[in-house]
Amino acid sequence: MALEPLAHLHLDPVGGIAGDMFVAAILHARPQLEAGLREELRRSGLPEGSRIGLAPARRGGLAGLRFEVEVDDAPSSGTLAAILERLAASALGEPVKRRAAAIYRRLGEAEAAVHGVPVEAVHFHEIADWDSFVDIVAAAFLIEALGCPSWSIGPLPLGSGTVATAHGLLPVPAPATALLLRGFAVVDDGLPGERVTPTGAAILAELAPALRPPERPLRIVATGHGLGSRELPGKPNALRVLLLAEAEAADDAPCDRGRVAVLRFEVDDQPAEDLALGLERLRARDDVLDLCQWPVVGKAGRLASAVQVLCLPSAVEAVARACLAETTTLGVRIETVERRILARETVTVEAAGRSVRVKRARRPEGVISAKAELADLAREGDAAARSRLRRAAEAAALDRREEGS
Repeated sequence: MALEPLAHLHLDPVGGIAGDMFVAAILHARPQLEAGLREELRRSGLPEGSRIGLAPARRGGLAGLRFEVEVDDAPSSGTLAAILERLAASALGEPVKRRAAAIYRRLGEAEAAVHGVPVEAVHFHEIADWDSFVDIVAAAFLIEALGCPSWSIGPLPLGSGTVATAHGLLPVPAPATALLLRGFAVVDDGLPGERVTPTGAAILAELAPALRPPERPLRIVATGHGLGSRELPGKPNALRVLLLAEAEAADDAPCDRGRVAVLRFEVDDQPAEDLALGLERLRARDDVLDLCQWPVVGKAGRLASAVQVLCLPSAVEAVARACLAETTTLGVRIETVERRILARETVTVEAAGRSVRVKRARRPEGVISAKAELADLAREGDAAARSRLRRAAEAAALDRREEGS
């Protein structure tokens, strides 16, 4: 049975956030993802004999899961380039590789900034070991598997004191962690110690969550608790996740209801090559759902480009600023409209020796359609090869559904 499409995920960092807490919270809420995660981790290049554990536990009276990694051969340090090479050489799916590499790059850029060195000279210590590698790869897999368009997070506990690192004692939050958390809401709950780890901060920086859930009505479909390693006085050391779906959605409805922000503007004074680059940068943003352009005749009979951008209402201010930064338009018109969207999910399948992402949608009358991602087909040499790969990937995606995966 296909999992219900999610509209939003909200994180409550009651005890803080670390990579292992993030992974455990998601798996507690969506245990159906555990088998796929274990298979992906087997392809990550972990040394023989490594042990990945998911154990029920309690913190402050709250039941949840602990995500634990045991690796005998654990490197003590490594460069960003070496870790990215390890990712590239692994048999991980391409979407997971890209997401994990992006998280590591955020860590590298933060470390480079706080130490005043080029990013290629950054030398990881605590976050170069296999524990952190597994946490980041697992987080990347789960983010891709959830396919959720938006995230939010409550205020993060600031913590206090110092933390021991390879550079000596550093204040909490550690300098690179504090840089990654720039713009996030924080709160001092009076409890000492490190409450947000560098890995947890890098995952949040990659997700770029809003500071509060969307204003529209949503339904809670599942909750999960990822537990930290220590007990905290007076509160559970837990990260809670809420999985939310559209409030109007019914189990047997082919379409979900929702709202989307529509941003429109025209450009008549920007060189075509420059405009194309700006629109491509807009299209690549995680908070942009879709972008299209078409020719129009503007004032004084000048040929212009009309642009329409779709995003979630929670992201409208950030997307509007990006539109004004990437193009020469002087204004953006914004409206929020109702929409109906088919229940859908993106799965990664193996076809002809390649990992291909395929979008599956449930259409009226129960018909299931499958469409392979063009970006994953583009590496094939010619149109005939791309067509064969597309058919094989889409058939594999439909077969997986029929098997109930």
